[in-house]
Formats: sequence, structure tokens, C-alpha cells
Amino acid sequence: MHIGIAGNIGSGKTTLTRLLSEYYGWTPKYEAITHNPYIEDYYRDIHRWSFNLEVYFLTRRFKDIIEISKTEGTVIQDRTILEGVYIFAANNKDMGNISERDFNTYMDLFDVMMSMVKLPDLLIYLKSSIPHLVAQIQKRGRDYEKSISLEYLAGLNDRYEKWTESYPGRILTIDADSLDFENRAEDFSLITDRIDAELFGLFSEK
Repeated sequence: MHIGIAGNIGSGKTTLTRLLSEYYGWTPKYEAITHNPYIEDYYRDIHRWSFNLEVYFLTRRFKDIIEISKTEGTVIQDRTILEGVYIFAANNKDMGNISERDFNTYMDLFDVMMSMVKLPDLLIYLKSSIPHLVAQIQKRGRDYEKSISLEYLAGLNDRYEKWTESYPGRILTIDADSLDFENRAEDFSLITDRIDAELFGLFSEK
């Protein structure tokens, strides 16, 4: 079984992936931490290198899906190929960093890839407000995230809302603003109860 964790920057995807993998004994799948051959060029000239960067990410994430499909048991994934396409690549296109022609080519490639695999069996969406995201980003203090603007986060949040509203697969939306699932056991239990109900039908109320 393949379970994906979706959510904006700072929503808690990686933390929840780790906690759920430990709780259920699932295999965690994090984004590969490898040298990106385009990242330096991208930050020097975003408009020139956005298409190359997005194709690189698409390729890496497709390889992840293939690996997941060959793994026995349940795999829980921190960010899926779907977000890379419908949220981040689409945002780059609308910002003018990827041309219409290149984006159409990119989507043709994505469609071919998705014809060979399937959607996650369950997508868990961590819904977060901008103040909550900002607080979490500031808390973890990553230097490369300090330049993220409120407008950028808000734009991504709008895309997440539209995408999840029309998502064609099985989705479970969690309001992350009101939960501290890393530090409060009762909050984490609320999430696992809802997952149990969704996957195993153990409870009638959600």
C-alpha cells in the first residue's frame, strides 16, 4: 500500500511521515537527498533553468514511485510526484518561469508516467494557514527558507486548496493548525484514529 503525505512548506509532512512510520511499522520514503545538478544554475537564472529543474524533480519522483510499487508492505511518502507537478511546477509556469510550450511538454511527459503507475491508496493532506506555516518555518530555522515570501506561501496554499478539492483519489484532510502531533500524544492519536477509520473502518465517526 502507498500512502502519501501532502502539504505546504512547513506543514509538518516530514515529521508526520516519521511518526506514522514508527507507529504503524510502515516504510518511510523521503525525498532523495542527492546533489541536484541544476540547483546552482537555477538560483543564478531562475527563468532559464526552471524547466530543467522541474524535469529533474519529475524524473526523481517517478523513480520513487517505481521503487514504491516494488516494495512489499506499506510505504508512507513525504511529498508525492503529484504536488511537484500540480503545485510547484504549475506555480513556476504561472510566474512566467516556464513557457506554455515547455509546460505542455512537461505535462505530456507526466501523463505518460502516470499511465504506468497509480495514485496513492491514501493521500493525507495537512491543511495549514499562513501564520502556522510561517511559525513552523521560523522554528526550524533553515537558512534557505528565510527568503520565502508570504505571497509565495499564499500562492502555494491556494493551489493546494484547489488541487485537494478536486483530487480524484482517496484523501484525508487534517487541520494542522490546531494540532501539535509531534509533542502531544492526544493530537497524534486523533490522526491515527482517523487513519484507522479510513483504512480499516474501525470507527464510524471522523
